[in-house]
Amino acid sequence: MARTKRSRRSYGAGEWGRNRVRVFPDPKTGLYQMEWRENGRRLTRSLKHRDWRQAKRQADEFAAGFAGPEMNGKSEPEPLTLGGLFDIYREEVTPTKAETSQRSDRAAMKMFLRFFGRERKPETLSQRDWDRFIRERRAGRVGASGKPASDRTVGYDLRILLAILNWAAKSRDERGRLLLDSNPLRGLRVPMEKNPTRVVLSDEEYEALLAVSDRVGWRFRVALVLAHETGHRIGAIRKLRWHDIDFEDRTILWRAEHEKTGYEHRTPVTAQAIGALEEARSHSRGAGDAPVLPAPRDHSKCVSGLRVGAWWKSAERRAGLEPKRGRGWHSLRRKFATDLMGLPLKVLCDLGGWKEAQTVLRCYQHTDEVRLRTALDSRPRKVGVSSNQREPNSGNRIFESRK
Repeated sequence: MARTKRSRRSYGAGEWGRNRVRVFPDPKTGLYQMEWRENGRRLTRSLKHRDWRQAKRQADEFAAGFAGPEMNGKSEPEPLTLGGLFDIYREEVTPTKAETSQRSDRAAMKMFLRFFGRERKPETLSQRDWDRFIRERRAGRVGASGKPASDRTVGYDLRILLAILNWAAKSRDERGRLLLDSNPLRGLRVPMEKNPTRVVLSDEEYEALLAVSDRVGWRFRVALVLAHETGHRIGAIRKLRWHDIDFEDRTILWRAEHEKTGYEHRTPVTAQAIGALEEARSHSRGAGDAPVLPAPRDHSKCVSGLRVGAWWKSAERRAGLEPKRGRGWHSLRRKFATDLMGLPLKVLCDLGGWKEAQTVLRCYQHTDEVRLRTALDSRPRKVGVSSNQREPNSGNRIFESRK
């Protein structure tokens, strides 16, 4: 009796010593390979495609004797399913993204497969499916947490789905055919939060956190100062390694793989940031590939995102700050953009690592009444009679004279 073995990297059919057949992806090309033994020799043939279900079916047919290796790549591929499309995207595109984006991709694809079904044909998705997902996700009936999701979260999920479908509409298989003729959901409106909470950390709050930072730990203090002085995301800060720091030139290299936007750049830093880095160096090896902020238990690894989040909450409690939604590490990035509002946008984007100036204007810079009044007071005016000294109805006389 034939037996079948399944794993994440290969698929085997048949019996050992008789008709054993294995299929697996080529690590260089991603094309599936078929491997079997004939007269004691191990033979391999390329199946010339990346369709996992088709490769498994070919292995089963070859092991059962229904087909030989000469049929490889010539059989008609099965219709593309949503599960098959996600498998291809997860294998070819997701690994090229940052770690957090990879996790988001995997979680979103898992959720969409549970909601739409693995065998659903992508081209059959429609406005009704789109609206139904939004309703169910908002109500908390979709997703791992089981809690109602905000419009911002729903929009983020749907943008991942749109990105996958857009990619499929531009990508071709080994026969030169598009995976999808077009994105069936193209042009549909993504829900957006009307009044998103974008808190800017105040100077007083920063000073309060800084005052208790020693009680939380030196790693938190260094991360806090670097976030305030560089304006970068905490994800990029906690992944810094010592070969990214140039003490002589007083610069930091922000590597593309650690940036959300994949934008690699180098920025100068302030004396306060250098002081924090010197403190970090006094607590660690401070050289080579070692992390600037090592994990407490394993100094070869960078501190985790969960731990820096816990440090922030601990510092808030110690500083006596009332919990506020949206006040977190990212509020320091908004503070950086707001504090330097007077700089040219190009300079600010280069300093903070923003790729698009529009993002800074829309999401990071915040005005207040003091700034608005200062701007009005600085408006240039002509020397002469002030507006409150003009004669009544003078505007009417000007209008009549122009007649």
